[in-house]
Amino acid sequence: MRLLLDACILYPTVLREILIGTAETGAYTPLFSPRILEEWARAAARTAPESEPTARAEIALLKARWPDSLVTPDPAAEDSLSLPDPDDLHVLAAALEGRADGIVTLNLKDFPARTLSRHGLSVHSPDSLLAQVPEAVTRKVAERIRQRTESISGRDQDLRKLLKRANLPRLGKAIG
Repeated sequence: MRLLLDACILYPTVLREILIGTAETGAYTPLFSPRILEEWARAAARTAPESEPTARAEIALLKARWPDSLVTPDPAAEDSLSLPDPDDLHVLAAALEGRADGIVTLNLKDFPARTLSRHGLSVHSPDSLLAQVPEAVTRKVAERIRQRTESISGRDQDLRKLLKRANLPRLGKAIG
């Protein structure tokens, strides 16, 4: 399954790490566009200007780890598409260019299932996507991220709370 990852799930870090960690298990192939990656870097800079270099380094690592996942749609492709928020047309165009099966986003209202189905695409929240992955896989990935978060923060991290803060409340309830 090929899934385009929207910028809102690539930043913040914990959510991205869990989704990319799950992709590394072979659960799906992630796709992203240069514009989506730039949105991630700008979001990091807005949150904390000093974090932009780190975001750009993480983007470079992601591109190196997943070189075949970068899709660059023709900007003119957006002209024939329609979504409630025209600012999201580049996401739909990238999904189509990458021959994605679906889009993973937190902004579900901006990607109506009926509209996407006309293009052969589905829409998934991160929580609904991870609910389709075997629990043993998501538990292993989430535990690895929890341990890394503890190492970085220097304090214990409750897995369920960590997942809830990462917009993964269903996953947190299931494995936390």
